[in-house]
Amino acid sequence: MSLELDFYAMMIQPMRDELTQIGFQELKTPEEVDTVMNDKEGTTLVVVNSVCGCAGGIARPGIAMSLETDKRPNRLVSVFAGQDKDATSRAREYFENNPPSSPSVWLFKDGKLVSQLHRSDIEGTSAAHVAGRLKEMYNAYC
Repeated sequence: MSLELDFYAMMIQPMRDELTQIGFQELKTPEEVDTVMNDKEGTTLVVVNSVCGCAGGIARPGIAMSLETDKRPNRLVSVFAGQDKDATSRAREYFENNPPSSPSVWLFKDGKLVSQLHRSDIEGTSAAHVAGRLKEMYNAYC
């Protein structure tokens, strides 16, 4: 790796850590994505993480707030758009012909996509709004 790539990876690490520290498993390869997505029992929350301001100021804090409840998904996983490109591309194949969106949040129940928040549902709102929308999804499907 070049020094420039090492520096960029180091700058991105705190953005990754915001999710892993609250229980998310990072999926960095297409194979890791397939392994999780092929487990069709229960609920899986997939976050497409991003470096953008709405990811840092709204999405990740809102996701963390949403998990402060008893009713929550069985599995929490993330891919990082622009960083783990192959894993992100594979994850998007499971999003049933939805356009690419990052940040975004996708909820699967028993292997089927049941709800999602696109960037357009996140950008310009607040962390509390995102948390509320996610809790509604958890109450409906988890």
